[in-house]
Amino acid sequence: MFDLTFDNRFVAELPGDPETSRASRKVEGAFYSRVDPTPVREPRLVAVAEDVAARIGFTPEDLASPEFARIFGGNATLPGMQPYAACYGGHQFGNWAGQLGDGRAITLGETVNRAGERWELQLKGAGPTPYSRRADGRAVMRSSIREFLCSEAMHHLGVPTTRALCLVATGDAVERDMFYDGHAKLEAGAIVCRVAPSFIRFGNFELPSSRGDVALLTRLVDFTIARDFRLEGSDEERRTQFFHEVCARTARMVAHWMRVGFVHGVMNTDNMSVLGLTIDYGPYGWVDNFDPGWTPNTTDVHHKRYRFGAQPAVAHWNLARFAEALAPLFPSLEPLEAGLELYANTFEAEFRASMAAKFGFVAPPPDEDDDVIRDALKLLAEAEVDMTLFFRRLADVDIDAPSIATLADAFYRDDLRTRHEPAFTTWLERYASLVRREVSAENDARVRVERMNAANPRFVLRNYLAQEAIDAAETGDESKIAALLTALRTPYDESSAHEGLLGKRPDWAKKKAGCSMLSCSS
Repeated sequence: MFDLTFDNRFVAELPGDPETSRASRKVEGAFYSRVDPTPVREPRLVAVAEDVAARIGFTPEDLASPEFARIFGGNATLPGMQPYAACYGGHQFGNWAGQLGDGRAITLGETVNRAGERWELQLKGAGPTPYSRRADGRAVMRSSIREFLCSEAMHHLGVPTTRALCLVATGDAVERDMFYDGHAKLEAGAIVCRVAPSFIRFGNFELPSSRGDVALLTRLVDFTIARDFRLEGSDEERRTQFFHEVCARTARMVAHWMRVGFVHGVMNTDNMSVLGLTIDYGPYGWVDNFDPGWTPNTTDVHHKRYRFGAQPAVAHWNLARFAEALAPLFPSLEPLEAGLELYANTFEAEFRASMAAKFGFVAPPPDEDDDVIRDALKLLAEAEVDMTLFFRRLADVDIDAPSIATLADAFYRDDLRTRHEPAFTTWLERYASLVRREVSAENDARVRVERMNAANPRFVLRNYLAQEAIDAAETGDESKIAALLTALRTPYDESSAHEGLLGKRPDWAKKKAGCSMLSCSS
């Protein structure tokens, strides 16, 4: 049972904090602090992603054993695990925040499966660490359900992301002030085990660089290149390739966010993975009615720095801060500037290709027709049209006789549909004309629909669906978690698993806490 192999290179090859207490403190000259999870009262397995478990090397018997819940509830460790909390800094909402670190996340270790894949197992909500900054290091059930489900939803949508192994209820109560308005209450505690090849983020490099510790920065850069990127060449060549690869991966990740209508909500540099994976699911959300200005984060409601439409620019800004952190290792800034340009070009190409697929074009429209996509997005925003439903319904439009009636159920307001119907009708005629121009033996109606349905999910984890699962779990009914986990595994399919989960956001959810806006509280 639990036949895992651990190869903890992060703690073996990088310097750690010599102090071993949990006391909050400034940590210098180190990338981590050794700290064990704090045991909980009654760990109980709520949900598990079986495919993640199998890929790591767990058997069905492992998952069914009481020891599995104890380990991933923080009450036990396996031989070879070496728990720690990572030390890093970051820019938060555009401002340098200094030292941050894993305040409630504890990595258990790096396991290598039989295929040679490295998986870091990290518990979120496992108790206080030296980076908790007066917090309790715990997480509540509502945010843990959201993180568990979203990690898996994003993976099955084809978006680069960390995964989630399991969700464990702790049996402990955790006090939280959800909207920071003085109305704290006790909530059920939980722990999510997050899984990724690495959780190294931009902020890991920013902190030693900000302190002028070039030797420490050099060790982390060379370690990351060797373990996670396996690049060859001179120091400058490897480091240049490294930064360029981070830029390209980040561009592809954000292009996928825009394709499926995902809003991260808190794109601080300490929440940006060097592997180009979506990490740290906090106040995220999926766009319901298409709105480039929407943010799901209550902390960001006034400035909207991390709004849906700003995500590509914010990622570029974050990469520029990453470049500044790496600059002491480069004889000139040219390779870093080239990487930032690579980001912009890669994102543009990926975004144009994904938009072409969403609209059913073989390739992005030529310059003279490019406004057909821009005009569509403008109409979607003005008429409050559901993004997911619109694109899925667009595949059903009869290209020889296009009608707005095919898109009817994607509108949130009848008055706006009536007002914008002439503009939509004109647009549909232009759109259909372009599609007909592309028709060929290799691009008939069936092929076009298949292309569109492969780019446009039928099911996304809308905030109200996650909130319904949370509300049910708070009454002891965890069946909706399992139902959503089943549905999100086939988001593009015409599947019976999606029945009852496909409608646009109901009116009651437009202003309801947890459905429209979320805080960073968890």
